[in-house]
Amino acid sequence: GLKHVIFRPHNVYGPRQNLADKYRNVVGIFMNRLLHDQPMPIFGDGTQTRAFSYIGDVAPAIARSPLNPEATNRTFNLGSDRADSVDRLADLVAEALGLPAVKAYLPPRHEVHIAYCDHARARQAFPELTATPLPEGLARMAQWARQTEIPPAQSFEPLEIEAGLPPSWRP
Repeated sequence: GLKHVIFRPHNVYGPRQNLADKYRNVVGIFMNRLLHDQPMPIFGDGTQTRAFSYIGDVAPAIARSPLNPEATNRTFNLGSDRADSVDRLADLVAEALGLPAVKAYLPPRHEVHIAYCDHARARQAFPELTATPLPEGLARMAQWARQTEIPPAQSFEPLEIEAGLPPSWRP
C-alpha cells in the first residue's frame, strides 16, 4: 500500500499565520482585533479550553516525518500538552502586544468546551519535540505581527451552523 503519515495538529499559531482570517485561528483573530483597536470577540464566558501549539514545535516533526521510519503508516496528535482557557489566551495575547485586554463577550456557540489530546505517541516517534510556553510563543508572534501589514479586522457575521446537525450534537 501507499506509505503515509497522518498528523492532527491542534490550534497551531505563530509567525506568518494568516492574521486576516476572521473565522479561524483565534490567536490571529485576537491579534488582528487588538492591533486595529477593536475588542477580542469571546464566544460564551471564555472558560472553554484549547491546547495552543507553537508552529516551531509542530512543523519540524511534520517536515522530518518522511524520513522517520517510526512515523510510517501512523497517525499522530501533534501539539501542546497544556490546555488554556480562551479568556487566559486573550489576556496573554494582549500582554504580548503590550495592549489592554479589551474583550467582547458574545453569545456562546455550540462547540466543544474542553479540547486537548494525548501526544504520547508523537513524543515516542519524535523525541526531539519541543514545547514552547504559550507566553513565549505569543511574544514571538506579536513581534512578527507588529512588523507586518495586517488588513483591518472584520466583524463577525451571524453564521448558520446548526442546520443538518445530528440530534446528538444539538443543544
